[in-house]
Amino acid sequence: MPELTHRRRMLVLAICCMSLLIVSLDNTVLNVALPSMQKDLHASVAGLQWTIDAYTLVLASLLMLAGSTADRIGRKKIFKAGLVLFTVGSVLCSLAPNLESLVAFRMVQAVGGSMLNPVAMSIITNTFTDPRERARAIGVWGGVVGISMAAGPIVGGLLVDSVGWRSIFWINLPVGLAALLLTLRYVPESRAPKARRPDPFGQFLVIALLGSLTYAIIEAPSSPALRTLAFAAIALAALAGLLRYEPRRTEPLIDLRFFRSAPFSGATVIAISAFAALSGFLFLSTLYLQNVRGLDALHAGLWMLPMAVMCFVCAPLSGRLVGSRGPRLSLLIAGVATTASGVLFAGFEAETSNVTLVLGYVLFGVGFGFVNAPITNTAVSGMPRSQAGVAAAVASTSRQIGGTLGVAVIGAVLASGVGSSPYRDVFVSAARPGWWIITACGLAVLVLGALTSGKWARRTAEHTAERLQEREIGQPAASRA
Repeated sequence: MPELTHRRRMLVLAICCMSLLIVSLDNTVLNVALPSMQKDLHASVAGLQWTIDAYTLVLASLLMLAGSTADRIGRKKIFKAGLVLFTVGSVLCSLAPNLESLVAFRMVQAVGGSMLNPVAMSIITNTFTDPRERARAIGVWGGVVGISMAAGPIVGGLLVDSVGWRSIFWINLPVGLAALLLTLRYVPESRAPKARRPDPFGQFLVIALLGSLTYAIIEAPSSPALRTLAFAAIALAALAGLLRYEPRRTEPLIDLRFFRSAPFSGATVIAISAFAALSGFLFLSTLYLQNVRGLDALHAGLWMLPMAVMCFVCAPLSGRLVGSRGPRLSLLIAGVATTASGVLFAGFEAETSNVTLVLGYVLFGVGFGFVNAPITNTAVSGMPRSQAGVAAAVASTSRQIGGTLGVAVIGAVLASGVGSSPYRDVFVSAARPGWWIITACGLAVLVLGALTSGKWARRTAEHTAERLQEREIGQPAASRA
């Protein structure tokens, strides 16, 4: 890809951020609309889980395929296709006549979404080649998540209360079309120097693993034990198949050598933990504010605004901090704040008092605001540029796996605790195990952030990058020297 002017690079960053905005905004807006959708479509807790997890599940399953395909045939081509599919899927969601159709159309959205975030990150990585400039660009990228969190509850509340829940999908149409037109004009085409071959069997195993695991978790409270165990066994067999099959391929879908890098492995688990905490936090908060406190969608969104504002403020700060001092401090702040927020809700029932409720939201916003930039920067900075699409896809996949598991596990725990009782009577006690799970996720971010950002971890990253480069070029570093 030719060197671009500073103005052109900023424009490419803005276009990529537009794609992230519609994907992130769609999730935050959807959470505010869940109670309205539950009433209109007569959905159970499991039904609400599927409206979220159908999207994140397909996204997680296809992100690595999209990243490697973009590296092979062209990142701009895949990015354009993703914008078209996501926009069309959004329109279909707004027209869904029932829950089953909505879940199916959310999957169409997800196919498009899988072509956006990892490919956009790969475009950014190859556009901003200077490490400090790249870290700042990733900080802006993380700030867009904050914007979506800040705008999502308010925009969603206004739309749901004034027009109805279907209107939350309409906002993707103008943004998606604008991003598509700007991409056609300003985003340069790029691809990896050496094309990677498709891995259909590996892709099948990934889908089998994530799909069966999610089904087993979500349906466990209401399905027969034998069926749950059968799907869990399928997930375990698919995982074993991946671990055995992928290392034998010359160009695997999941390059397990990436995980020899301690920072990369740490970033992967941190991403799963952080996004599991986020999805579970939003799920519990939305149901509590509207179904227990009896607030409408707009006022529920206003209550969640402190969390969103802190995320918006802290994300760019984290990006600058990562650029100047590395990822360690950002990860430690994120871990401490997320853990403290979880403890407030799990141990002190923060939702029952207005002051502690706001404090819990502020702390969680700080934690999530600081965690995104170090995840992304750590995942892509230690890898060869030719592998940027795949590395970014693994990082994005980890986020979606975390989001899927967060809703699945915490939703299942909540459904088991509530049972047939009214929400208002048992919600606080039924949600407590879910808050403890969020606390554990915060602790995971804290501990792994401390362990995988030291000098020894950086040495493993350098060694892994060298081995990957050797295999790509076809000769060891010593012989090249």
